[in-house]
Amino acid sequence: MLSNMKVVREEKKVGVYIITIGHILFHKWPNTFKSRSSVVPDGASDKAGLGEELGSEDDLLYEDFRSCGHRFGHPGGGGGEQLAINELISDGSVVYAEALWDHVTMDDQELGFKAGDVIEVVDATNKEWWWGRIMDSEGWFPASFVRLRVNQDEPMDDYLTHLEDAHAGEENREGLGAILGPGLPCKEQMRTNVINEIMSTERDYIKHLKDICEGYVKQCRKRTDMFTEEQLCTIFGNIEEIYRFQRKFLKGLEKNFNKEQPHLSEIGCCFLEHQTDFQIYSEYCNNHPNACIQLSKLVKVNKYVFFFEACRLLQKMIDISLDGFLLTPVQKICKYPLQLAELLKYTNPQHRDYTDVEAALNAMKNVARLINERKRRLENIDKIAQWQSSIEDWEGEDVLSRSSDLIFSGELSKLSHPHAKSQQRMFFLFDHQMVYCKKDLLRRDMLYYKGRMDMDCMQVIDVEDGKEKDFNISVKNALKLQALAGDETHLLCSKKPEQKQRWLRAFADERIQVQHDCETGFSLTEVQKKQAMLNARKTHPAGKPKAVTRPYYDFLMRQKHPSLPTALPQQQVFMLAEPKRKTSTFWHNIGRLTPFKK
Repeated sequence: MLSNMKVVREEKKVGVYIITIGHILFHKWPNTFKSRSSVVPDGASDKAGLGEELGSEDDLLYEDFRSCGHRFGHPGGGGGEQLAINELISDGSVVYAEALWDHVTMDDQELGFKAGDVIEVVDATNKEWWWGRIMDSEGWFPASFVRLRVNQDEPMDDYLTHLEDAHAGEENREGLGAILGPGLPCKEQMRTNVINEIMSTERDYIKHLKDICEGYVKQCRKRTDMFTEEQLCTIFGNIEEIYRFQRKFLKGLEKNFNKEQPHLSEIGCCFLEHQTDFQIYSEYCNNHPNACIQLSKLVKVNKYVFFFEACRLLQKMIDISLDGFLLTPVQKICKYPLQLAELLKYTNPQHRDYTDVEAALNAMKNVARLINERKRRLENIDKIAQWQSSIEDWEGEDVLSRSSDLIFSGELSKLSHPHAKSQQRMFFLFDHQMVYCKKDLLRRDMLYYKGRMDMDCMQVIDVEDGKEKDFNISVKNALKLQALAGDETHLLCSKKPEQKQRWLRAFADERIQVQHDCETGFSLTEVQKKQAMLNARKTHPAGKPKAVTRPYYDFLMRQKHPSLPTALPQQQVFMLAEPKRKTSTFWHNIGRLTPFKK
């Protein structure tokens, strides 16, 4: 087992067996605690103490790029680390990983989780996909979504309790102090480690931003024969604005950093002071996919490949491609909530920084949630455009002209003035409008456009079971949409009372969504709308049948053994702060009715 491992030290006095493999440090606890083995990154030096990561998050990221050849690599670099993880698992040890980003599942064989969730790693044989367990759920998950847990204090707390109960001798306590650091209790040493990590990664990040701005942006602007201003805006987004802001933010951190006693540092106020400034990352994250597309087009031409490589060498930057450097800001904004959560974990409630760190964590979660929500909305416009292209006999303006989010859908019976005849229709509630369609009599997956309602001009009325006065009929499970001005009225009936309640909640959610968009200034650009519709027309060319294909996971469910996912996980770096909601089959249910698939 130890043939590929570098043995750093053994602490016989306290029964702790420590081995280092690359960036990972494993603790083999005594049998008393065998059920809770822990995995933490190694410290950069002995003085850093237990739990501090080697180098910065960006250094680890760049190691990933070198080792795996693409930007979605194994977090530990593969090789010895992976072998060690599997051998620990085979020995009966429990290996835990912490989710860096949310993983939205693509099929039933994948394990869904939220950022911060702890996953038990059951099998790490494959480099890119691991098999893991959360509670009673098991499945594949991308290794690049997690890191082996850092600063785990639970096993250490257990061991401290064990020492106290056993009235351990002074010799054991000295051995324990060698691991924790001189003169600091466990929790304070852990807080020191987190503070040092935040400061070191922030300094490294500033250097990376400077390298991009001076090494690439400045040089590209000189070559007007190769780049237009529009291309540069697409490739680099607002990274120069981010660089200016981060320099100011780092100054604030340095001012509040206690070099002599880092655990006494009070840095929560820095995040609170700049919480609105962090929203500039929203523009960068939303633009990042476009930057990757633009770069992929340019690097097909050799002169651009040579130029970008010359820029890198001139700036003496690490050996990764430009798209790897441009990923760093996306990674950074995703990391802040994790770092603050870890800082809060090791901050005593009596600490002067506790209240600010707690507020800063909530603030940065909100920033990340806002960024991610906007990202999700922008991704959804392609789905909405594809959905519209699948509807027969579409009339009027595109749905994207006013809407950007599908909130709910389902089948209802509709009655409208002046015709009181009941009609079965499929309703699709978007922000600002609701579209209704008729199913084809033979092909139930084909829909025909029949109309829409302007939700900005409608009020929703809950109708009691019994006689409805306006339509003069008896109704059950009904609600009414009535124009705020004019005589337009629609009566909608569901089959079950719980369906009616779900629709009432959906209409309330639609109004909340519209209000939130107004407050945050969210809107689609004309370019985004046109591009989405253009992509949809390419997906469904005129004259070709619009057939529905079976979801990928139907195939997986027919297999005797779990099949390894073949595609890269969806949106690997943008899912950290997805609003906390259960895994939904919403888009799949719509896909059963139209070619609008997830």
